[in-house]
Amino acid sequence: MVKKSALTLVFLLAACSQADHPGDKAQSIVYTNDWNTLPTEPYRGKRDDISFSSPTHGWYGTGKGDLFATQDGGANWSLITSRPGTFIRALAFLDETTGFIGNVGTEYYPGVEDETPLYRTDDGGLTWSAVDLGGQTIKGVCAIDVVKTERIYQGKLRPHTVIHAAGRVGGPTGILRSIDGGESWTVIDMADHAGMILDIKFFDDMTGLVFASTSRSGDNEGLILRTTDGGQTWSNVYQSGRPGELIWKASFPTSNVGYATVQSYDPERVEQLIVKTTDGGNTWTEKSLTQNAGARQFGIGFVDEKHGWVGTMAGGFYTKDGGLSFTPAPIARAANNFSIIPTSQGVDVYAIGTEVQKVSLARGDRGE
Repeated sequence: MVKKSALTLVFLLAACSQADHPGDKAQSIVYTNDWNTLPTEPYRGKRDDISFSSPTHGWYGTGKGDLFATQDGGANWSLITSRPGTFIRALAFLDETTGFIGNVGTEYYPGVEDETPLYRTDDGGLTWSAVDLGGQTIKGVCAIDVVKTERIYQGKLRPHTVIHAAGRVGGPTGILRSIDGGESWTVIDMADHAGMILDIKFFDDMTGLVFASTSRSGDNEGLILRTTDGGQTWSNVYQSGRPGELIWKASFPTSNVGYATVQSYDPERVEQLIVKTTDGGNTWTEKSLTQNAGARQFGIGFVDEKHGWVGTMAGGFYTKDGGLSFTPAPIARAANNFSIIPTSQGVDVYAIGTEVQKVSLARGDRGE
């Protein structure tokens, strides 16, 4: 599955993970916290993103510009290319050959010299070419979202792929948008709307959300914006009201239910929060994650409306009741992203941060 989940796969996942009939246990997912750390090359700090195009084929990148690939579901990884000076912040692979690589850009992290925000590969990541933006650009990319749908064209139902790449941490802000599977792009300047953009999620061509902060300074507040016209206009649907916060990552197990992490840089703040929507991002409510000033949040991943994980600087947390309560989970520190992959047996969930980890959820009698 492509990062941020193609919506058709999200619907497939929801069908797999929730029993349509209470007595039909074959359709249920057995939930477990048996996370396994995968063998990867040691890396100082956190890795930022991981993307799978199928249950077997996946990729992850590093801030050193190294791209690793697996063909066996993460059991083995190989370095397939390296581009020093590039910071691989985001990945999205459409299939085993075609993918997009987001670079965070210059003037934020030391040693990053690459000014190209987005690359395309058509050979599984072995070679990259800069995406042609027609003379326009954005400073850097922190997230890539792919929506795979179908539409009627000339009397036939044809595949339709919408891609958005957005950034960045530290600002300035902008969105790259393609409604033809990455063949052509437009640039949306977001400077008037947000100081930083950390994540993006679209449901179709027109309706989407960005997860952001109000400014680039220390008084920034967590911010979520929503559009219904493909990014021409935006409405403010959540603002935290507390300085030193931003919305880091989001996860939508269904088109209506979604979650996002509220990352706080206030050293005195003990309570850590997430936010939840049940109406497709129109409104959001805050939920308490933990009482721990050291648990600054990063990634979030939900398999269905109730079951999900959050990565923090203090390790992982797990909920089985839709965010009403959380318990610690054996996930390494600073899990920045989760990739959720439907398989023939159930669901594989990957977490990437200081380590790359995996838990396999099989179908069977309902477990928690």
